[in-house]
Formats: sequence, C-alpha cells, structure tokens
Amino acid sequence: MRCPFCGYEEDKVVDSRPVQEGRAIRRRRECLKCNDRFTTYEYIEGVSLTVTKSGRRREQFDRTKIINGIKLACNKRPVGSEQIEAMVTDIESRIKSLPKNEVTSQYIGELVMEKLKEVDDISYVRFASVYRKFADADEFMQEIKKLLK
Repeated sequence: MRCPFCGYEEDKVVDSRPVQEGRAIRRRRECLKCNDRFTTYEYIEGVSLTVTKSGRRREQFDRTKIINGIKLACNKRPVGSEQIEAMVTDIESRIKSLPKNEVTSQYIGELVMEKLKEVDDISYVRFASVYRKFADADEFMQEIKKLLK
C-alpha cells in the first residue's frame, strides 16, 4: 500500500476490524518512513455478471430491470414490495450461484415467471404475455389453460 502522504510503499497495519456487517475490513496503517497514519478498506470484489440477450447482444446484469418488470406485471395486484424484493433477491442469488458469469435473458425470464406463478396467477399471465410475445388471444388462452390444470 502506498502512503498517501509521502508515497513510500511499506507500512504496518496498526488496527483491523470488520465493517458494513462483515462485508469489508477497515485497516489503520502506519507508514514506515513518515510515520503518518491512514485508513484503507478491503472489499470482496463482486463477480461481474453478463446477460446475453436474444439478439446475441450482451449487457451487465441489472437487478432494477427485474424489479421493474415484476412491478409492471403486479400493477394493481395484491403483491407487496416486500414480496417483490424477496422474489428478486432469490432470483439474483440463483443466478449468481451458477458456475458461469454469463446467463441468458431467457433463463432470467423463466425464473421470474416461476416466482410470479407461485405468488399471483394474474401477474404471471401478464408477465408471460409480454415475455413470450403472445401473437393472439389463442396463445393467451392456452397459457391460462395450462395455469388452470
């Protein structure tokens, strides 16, 4: 670690303690040349997750896109924001537990539909109608019949 005061590259750690509920470590350091003290923080580096879209376009995983899609499907339905947050947290943890750092948008969509099906049938059908791009009422009815079985 380079001293912010004199630029010397050797120091000693005077104090360490966990912060942010154990997600980071705060370290007090002392420069071995100028004896000034400074603080550093160590964080676990998050794994970057890439989403592959249908047109082979890639983009960074964005949790808010899932939240917005679910909120839209659950509009004026008896689904609370706590339920939505729990669904998204579960979906995100399932995605991040995969052995690879790349996931398809189709896989994410299927996870969202699975969660919505458990919570609210109408929200599920709303999301499925957009996600699966129903072309006509027959496709919509087929999905509802599957749901009723």
